Formats: sequence, C-alpha cells, structure tokens
Amino acid sequence: MQKHVLLYGLIGGVLVAILKLIEFRWLVVSHSLEIYGGLVALVFAVLGIWLGRRLTGRTQTLVVREVEVREVVVREVEVREVEVAASTPFVCDERKREELAITPREMEILLCIAEGLSNKEIAARLFVSENTVKTHSGRLFDKLGAKRRTQAVQIAKAYRLIP
Repeated sequence: MQKHVLLYGLIGGVLVAILKLIEFRWLVVSHSLEIYGGLVALVFAVLGIWLGRRLTGRTQTLVVREVEVREVVVREVEVREVEVAASTPFVCDERKREELAITPREMEILLCIAEGLSNKEIAARLFVSENTVKTHSGRLFDKLGAKRRTQAVQIAKAYRLIP
C-alpha cells in the first residue's frame, strides 16, 4: 500500500512539474519582447553603474607641504582720533541728467525703482497706470543702457543721478 501511495505521489509531482514547465515556456514565448527588453536594460544599467564608478571613483590625493613660519613682531601704534567733516547732502548731477535726456517723471520712477518698489507700487504712489510706469521704465532703461532694474540703479548711482 505504501508503494502505491509513493508511486501515486511521485507521478503527481512529475505531472505538476511538466505543467509548470509548459506554463513557463508559454509565458516566455508570449512575453519574450518584454523579457528581452528587461534583460538588455539590466545589462546596460549594471554596465553604466560600473563605468560611472570607474570613471568618477578616483580618490583625491592630499598634498601636505611644510612651510616655514617666521615670527612677526607687532609694534603698538598710537591711535589718534581724527575729526571728519559731516558729509554733504547728495546733489544730483543735472548736467548728466540733461545729457541723457532723462525727464523729471523718469527720475521719479528711477528713485522708486531704487527703493525696490514694484511697477504696481510705483503706479499707486505716483497716481499713474501700471502701463505708464512700464513705458517710462523702458525709456529710462534705454537711456541708461540697462537691461534690468538693478543694472539701471547701479548705472544711475555711477552717474550720480541718485544717492
């Protein structure tokens, strides 16, 4: 009786193994493109990681050099108080303003830009539309030769148009 049970179990196991093999072969045939694509991707990923580590994994060498240090004697220096005249108030260079043909309204807008105000805030402060501010700003940038607001402020300071 035990022989029959063992034989029956062995035959059942062989049949299950054959069915699984057939199922695996069907799976490989029906999904072969995906399997090949995955294997190629895996090979290239491993190759890329290996090559990347090989090219960039160089160790850095630290060069230590001995340098002779000389002792420096510091002398005490007498400090005197010097009175400095109060700075004079800022005066706009009118000749440069006229040379660049900058209008008074453009000067107002330039001062507002220097304060860091946006076009909307400038329009509200000067009681004009935002498009008017954009027009004046564009003309001002052309006259100063600037591309950005910060550049216009720097150029205006260099020309002594604004403090």
